[in-house]
Amino acid sequence: MVTMDRPGKPAWHNGAMSAAPPSPPTRSPARVAIVGGGPAGLFAAERLRAAGLEVDLYDAKGSVGRKFLIAGKGGLNLTHSDPFPLFVFRYGARHAEVADWLRGFDADALRGWALGLGVDTFVGSSGRVFPRDLKAAPLLRGWVRRLRDQGVRFHMQHRWLGWNDDKRLRFGGPAGEVSVNADAVVLALGGGSWPELGSDGGWVPLLTGRGVDVAPLQPANCGFDIDWSEHLSSRFAGSPLKPVVAHWQGADGQWQSLQGECVVTATGIEGSLIYALSAALRDAIARDGETTLCLDLVPGRDEARLRRDLGKPRGARSLSDHLRREAGVSGVRAALLYEVMTREAMQDPAALASTLKRLPLKLLRARPIDEAISSAGGIRLEALDAGLMINALPGVFAAGEMLDWEAPTGGYLLTACFASGGRAAEGVLAWLKERGIASD
Repeated sequence: MVTMDRPGKPAWHNGAMSAAPPSPPTRSPARVAIVGGGPAGLFAAERLRAAGLEVDLYDAKGSVGRKFLIAGKGGLNLTHSDPFPLFVFRYGARHAEVADWLRGFDADALRGWALGLGVDTFVGSSGRVFPRDLKAAPLLRGWVRRLRDQGVRFHMQHRWLGWNDDKRLRFGGPAGEVSVNADAVVLALGGGSWPELGSDGGWVPLLTGRGVDVAPLQPANCGFDIDWSEHLSSRFAGSPLKPVVAHWQGADGQWQSLQGECVVTATGIEGSLIYALSAALRDAIARDGETTLCLDLVPGRDEARLRRDLGKPRGARSLSDHLRREAGVSGVRAALLYEVMTREAMQDPAALASTLKRLPLKLLRARPIDEAISSAGGIRLEALDAGLMINALPGVFAAGEMLDWEAPTGGYLLTACFASGGRAAEGVLAWLKERGIASD
């Protein structure tokens, strides 16, 4: 789907062959267009420029890396210190494919790359890896400056519009529509979350219209709606729950557990613990119409002891005061009990203790995709070759979040975006070499 008109010197001049054998045509370096200025696109540009190719990077916004900057606003979580087998397990159903990318560029390689930009990193108490100064902006500024110095050409405010009849890329730019010829293309347009930052999924019809198999975009690392009472919604929205243990039923019917932190919102629940479970919870809702998440509100207390403590005579004390004194439960945790139990049921210490250890919350739907941290769905990996070239569009490669994989927060998303950008660059180089357009 990319044009390859690369003229050399003509063998004929004024209708006659020259007396001396013609010189070999002088071939300029292959030209690659990168569409999208997030980490995947920038890293592909870096790899391709290092290989000597001409690289032009196009982005719809006025500057690159906008979502990268927002992600680092509270402290840039660059990657994670998990050992490799556990690291790749975080990618769920696509872990085998993503592991293949990560073998070419893993978490340690990403930390080494950041150090090459003068950004040292450290491992936090949760195992997450951060820059020493916790900031995304200095790293991004240094990276873009280095790319410019290396010769990458940036074209901002150029929104990709697909291809024209001559198979050239179309962009809507500040001066109107322009067409671009390239020997290969890397698409790195992001998913469907954070549309105001450029990841709006507008590329989907451009690819499906050309026969590319794209899984529907869905929210990932997202919150969920619960039918709260007006009392809880108005009085406790924003209240944290930490720590709690989540219990949920997997696709195989087995119950699983994970401890972490979350937040009650006006519409439901969100936070790092919920994001870690969002793929399983979202898929369960899609399958069954709703799903139940159970929370252990008092993970440090044994249920048998809770029964004994809550069974003590409370005298003139109110139930709320009794919960606070005997179980350490007050505020939003007490309000959650009232959401799922009647006052009559709460008079039974055994039922009360059981509910505190396994509070059932009915999740009705995921929050909208434009509120999600990331998205699932995208170009199905089966529609790509090993070098991430789109089978239906020879010479067009794809990387980053526009591919059909997902991961929880914790540095896994960012690491795989870098790794896929590197893999796509390798694919471009191999494809161009096969056609004699690029050398080693």
